[in-house]
Amino acid sequence: MHSVLSAAGVEAQSIQSHWWLMFWVTLVVTLVVLGGLGLAVARGLRAGAIGRSDRGLVTGISLAIAVTVVILFGLLIDSVITSRVLASQRAPGALEIEIMAQQWWWSVEYQHPEPEQRVRTANELHIPVGRPVSIKLLANDVIHSFWVPALNGKLDAIPGHESTLWIRAEHPGVYRGQCAEYCGAQHAHMAIVVVAESPEEFEKWIQAQRQTAHQPASDPERRGLQLVQQSACVMCHTIRGTAAGGRMGPDLTHLASRSTIGAGILPRTPDHLEEWIRDPQRIKPGNRMPALALPDRDRAAIVAYLEQLR
Repeated sequence: MHSVLSAAGVEAQSIQSHWWLMFWVTLVVTLVVLGGLGLAVARGLRAGAIGRSDRGLVTGISLAIAVTVVILFGLLIDSVITSRVLASQRAPGALEIEIMAQQWWWSVEYQHPEPEQRVRTANELHIPVGRPVSIKLLANDVIHSFWVPALNGKLDAIPGHESTLWIRAEHPGVYRGQCAEYCGAQHAHMAIVVVAESPEEFEKWIQAQRQTAHQPASDPERRGLQLVQQSACVMCHTIRGTAAGGRMGPDLTHLASRSTIGAGILPRTPDHLEEWIRDPQRIKPGNRMPALALPDRDRAAIVAYLEQLR
């Protein structure tokens, strides 16, 4: 779901109401203006006096100006009210999440007073329905903008500056988000998925995410883990419970629990994972992952290992 007209949260509902008010007001104004223009042209043609001074015309224009001023002030007042409603959506007991925008993906960390209980993931956000969520937005390189239309308006993520966005989903569902500020060649391919689920389902998900990586059970999976730990993968990615501890790229500890790879550019399937590992620059030119010159057998083993990281 990817539309400001499909509000699924209280903040988005306020924005949607304001949007519909502006839509209907401007529609009526447009129709009135076009109708008045048509009547004026028709009257002038009938009288054969286009361009002649007309006291009634002056009165009509003055009235139109007055109505325009009233409408603009009305829309301004509603806009201020909507902004205040959005600013007031604060509540104790909020779920705290830190999101770091990068070229071109989202690093997500669920906050917790105990550091070992924090959860790191990428490009996919799970939230409990009905609970307010406080999102601290940061940027690692250039200006980005976090926008999930069904849940709230957009907010810029600026290097060296912290911004806070509040969301609260009222209905379960999967909502697509997008970077809404041009941030480079792959700006259009910087998506984020927000999964709103029941508090019980969210609790099961967050507890699973706190676990270290599953241990491989088959020979190809064990071979894949060995290859990951012996390659450059460990320099950029973290897989908790293994030697991989890099922070430059997405955390892969529970990669197979996500629905997409490459920040939404491809569904997460074994074939797509293999394709991504073989040549990520062909799929998403300019991203920071180099192509790995691996034999087909080794690539298949790595995919087998990654596919069991749930």
